[in-house]
Amino acid sequence: MPNGMPMTKTELSLTIPEGKKAYFTSDWHLGYPDRQRSFRREKIILSWLDCIEKDAEALFLVGDIFDFWFDYKHAVPRNPVRILGKLAAMADKGTGIYYFFGNHDMWFRDYFEKEIGMKLIPGVAVVQLNGSKIFVAHGDGLGPGDVRYKLLKKIFRNPLAKIAYRWLHPDLGIPLASFFSRLSRNHTPEHVSDFLGEDKEHLIIYSKEVLNHSHFDYFIFGHRHHAVVHPLSAQSTYINLGDWIRLFTYAVYDSSGIRLEKFASVTNE
Repeated sequence: MPNGMPMTKTELSLTIPEGKKAYFTSDWHLGYPDRQRSFRREKIILSWLDCIEKDAEALFLVGDIFDFWFDYKHAVPRNPVRILGKLAAMADKGTGIYYFFGNHDMWFRDYFEKEIGMKLIPGVAVVQLNGSKIFVAHGDGLGPGDVRYKLLKKIFRNPLAKIAYRWLHPDLGIPLASFFSRLSRNHTPEHVSDFLGEDKEHLIIYSKEVLNHSHFDYFIFGHRHHAVVHPLSAQSTYINLGDWIRLFTYAVYDSSGIRLEKFASVTNE
């Protein structure tokens, strides 16, 4: 991998039938900042899933769907039951669901695969959708800079770290991780998600380095919490999916290509 930590690569080849679509979404951060406000967002997301369910051939969850997730052997976080039920129902009806590890939700075992029917993507994915070649990843740890986080990510992804954390009882481990997640976010300035321009956005820099080795029609990322469509060349486009904290944006693929959209039914609850 160019200019970034090595990541697991998954290759997917999918056919989207006529009249069907593929959807890409990221950064729901369910659980943040508290149960009440998270639940309001959850209801909006459920409404969106209801809207896309009829034509969703594939749904790509591009990381940080939960503000924290940890698969204990016999326990899972209790709050997102409605979302998990909806995703399981969509999978049962034939929608392929692909869950990318984010920087907030990276500690998985087999719960999502066995109980819901998702496919877990621990790193990047090279996705062939009909005639389009797409590079998809959450985006954390890619590109130049942020050496401290890349080191921490290696530690968090280490199997020994997961084993050690599993020894914490869920009543301690889940709220402890949620506390540190909120603490980190509260110390992050709001402008950190502003689009910095082509020469300063690390995911655009990374995408251009990838293009030096292999062509992709689209690069799709989350993580940056801004909704951006930016041409990399005449044949390649960078898309950042935004989030469902402020923006309520997502990408959709059909026979006309990929476009970024905003969920029209968002209300100011």
